[in-house]
Amino acid sequence: MSDSDFTAIILAAGKGTRMHSATPKVLHTLAGRAMLGYVLAAAQEAGAKQICLVTAPNQNSVRDYADTQMDITHCLQKKQNGTGDAVAVAMAQCNHERVVVLFGDTPMLGADVLRNLANTKADVAVMGFEPDDPAQYGRIIMKDNNPTKIIEYKDADEITRAIPLCNGGAMSVRRDVLQDLLPQLQNDNAQGEYYLPDIVGLAHTKNHTTTLVMASPQNAQGVDSRAGLAAAEALIQKGLRRKHLLAGVGMQDPTSVFLSYDTRIAPDVFLEPNIQINTGVSIGAGSVIKSFSHLEGVVIGANVQVGPFARLRPDTNIKDNARIGNFVEIKKADIGVGSKVSHLSYIGDARLGSDVNIGAGVITCNYDGETKHLTQIEDGAFVGSNSSLIAPITIGAKSYIGSGSSLSKNVAARSLALTRAPLREIKNYTKNKKAKK
Repeated sequence: MSDSDFTAIILAAGKGTRMHSATPKVLHTLAGRAMLGYVLAAAQEAGAKQICLVTAPNQNSVRDYADTQMDITHCLQKKQNGTGDAVAVAMAQCNHERVVVLFGDTPMLGADVLRNLANTKADVAVMGFEPDDPAQYGRIIMKDNNPTKIIEYKDADEITRAIPLCNGGAMSVRRDVLQDLLPQLQNDNAQGEYYLPDIVGLAHTKNHTTTLVMASPQNAQGVDSRAGLAAAEALIQKGLRRKHLLAGVGMQDPTSVFLSYDTRIAPDVFLEPNIQINTGVSIGAGSVIKSFSHLEGVVIGANVQVGPFARLRPDTNIKDNARIGNFVEIKKADIGVGSKVSHLSYIGDARLGSDVNIGAGVITCNYDGETKHLTQIEDGAFVGSNSSLIAPITIGAKSYIGSGSSLSKNVAARSLALTRAPLREIKNYTKNKKAKK
């Protein structure tokens, strides 16, 4: 076991009452990812060998989510008696000599800051920051360049509140020091809780070494309300846009493009204004996504055009040089190389070969009320406008479907298929109708 190995304790048992939501606070999403997901990823990237997640007994959804991300040691805090109590709950399961404590609602706390905390030689390391508005953060008291105490805002006098150095929440402590000091915490404070930050004052009085690790205000920004969530979303989106712009992605109006944490975009892609890209999207080089398009769970090849006003839903694969036009919805479908779905169509549960042409208003009727069925349209087929393809059905290669057809049987390759009622024309209809009136 290396000296740099550490256990990360993530505190996530808070009720998040200010969110006014049935969803646990740490599961609210930013750029398509739960806040807790960012914190777990940062801890893992920083080198945590063990992650202990402290939750309340009724937070099954939080524990279930965490288990989908990585190997987690779960710790239950039966009564929410403060952050000190939450860490005490986890201590029995910590496997390493260094413990880094962080919070599940600080999604922008980067791995570099956690790494600095974990690698300190001091017995206790505190994360500090200096925001433009210190507001109600706890203040860090320094002496000889080392932290000696943290005072919560509610317990601070006016002189203490004037201190610009604020407590960022995250902390790194030697396990033996933590085990010694946690039982000494008192709850004689405004909240009647056992505050983890009080460890700093106890450590100082017992001559343990302490140090300060500085972070940016953005790194330390927590989320405890809907307003805070929106502010964090704006910061994360700004960072994502900048990352893709620097990588060669063009954006006409970056502020109107919304990306996901996992969005992959190749150089020379161009994004027009007012685009929503949700999770699971990959876009190949040279493609253009036009205004008011919505993408989720779709892989787009090179030199593809999408939109405007297109909706591409999960499990969709658009191959190179394809064209997806305005007011087209595609779901769980493969669109082959060079194929065109130009306008006003729904293509769901379908496989289109290469160079297929789909006319306006074409619908794949994929659902019979109980089961989804597959539509297969082979290479070079032409489907005329306003046609309904009732699945399961296969349209053969280079076949033609006449406009306005409704088909429920397979069509052989190189065939023409159409269904139309015979024309009935009534002469002088409007003239006779007017005479009767």
